[in-house]
Amino acid sequence: MAKVEKRANAGMTGEKYTEKCSELLRKIISAAYGAGEIMVNASPHDEDVMAKGGRANYVTVFDEKVQEFLLKELSRILPEAHFVGEEEGQEIFLPEYGKGFTFVVDPIDGTSNFMRDYELSVTSIALLKDGRPYIGVIYNPYADRIFYAEKGCGAFENGRQIFTSPDPLSHSLVSMGTAPYYADEITHSAFEIGNWYLKRSIDIRRSGSAAWDLCLIASGRTGLFYEPLLCLWDYAAGACILEEAGGTITDMHGEILAYRGKSSILAVTAGVAKEDYLPPVELMRE
Repeated sequence: MAKVEKRANAGMTGEKYTEKCSELLRKIISAAYGAGEIMVNASPHDEDVMAKGGRANYVTVFDEKVQEFLLKELSRILPEAHFVGEEEGQEIFLPEYGKGFTFVVDPIDGTSNFMRDYELSVTSIALLKDGRPYIGVIYNPYADRIFYAEKGCGAFENGRQIFTSPDPLSHSLVSMGTAPYYADEITHSAFEIGNWYLKRSIDIRRSGSAAWDLCLIASGRTGLFYEPLLCLWDYAAGACILEEAGGTITDMHGEILAYRGKSSILAVTAGVAKEDYLPPVELMRE
């Protein structure tokens, strides 16, 4: 596999804060920058890649290194918080996670991209408070772009407050996820739904990182994102950022998210939220 070019200066400034950041948020942002440093200085090879359950579902030694780093750093920041990370394989939301603080972490969202030097992978850190998103931080070290939000304080990209777009679906880009790790019929359904949205929007995009796609909606670049099945660590941080930017996130039936584990995801901007944007029920195979 291609070697990832080292970037000594990428995303390591840690200066893109705002006065609205609490000290807790500042510390979590700093941890995200540290995770990004591990990513951009990594050199993944075939022997570093392991298959997980499901088709095209991989983990690298660097996913594990980033998670170990974040477990250490976040535990230091908030010792009383629970920790749920993708590479722990803990997909069941335990009752204790619904009380107090719980970190939900995807160390490298977009592992397939990372393996292929595609340079579109992010670190995603959510802090739940009593089972609901309270802080979200998502960092793309390749583009040196960090998105973050704290409940009630707005959403930001590199220190600039962001808002979702007022444009209707017909004037918006749609981003999608294909849920390739799960049953083939779910992936097939994702493309059928994509075709339905294609006829109602400008065009379709596919990044390979759900966390990144949620940031693109929050910052007004796209109008809608959907994926038939995602894990909590894929969407928790992005949900906080999106809602603070004025967007709406539900499951694909329009139901409020429980933040207890896997779910379909449908995220829209302020403009699209005024429309009838839910896909037909007969296209969905969850």
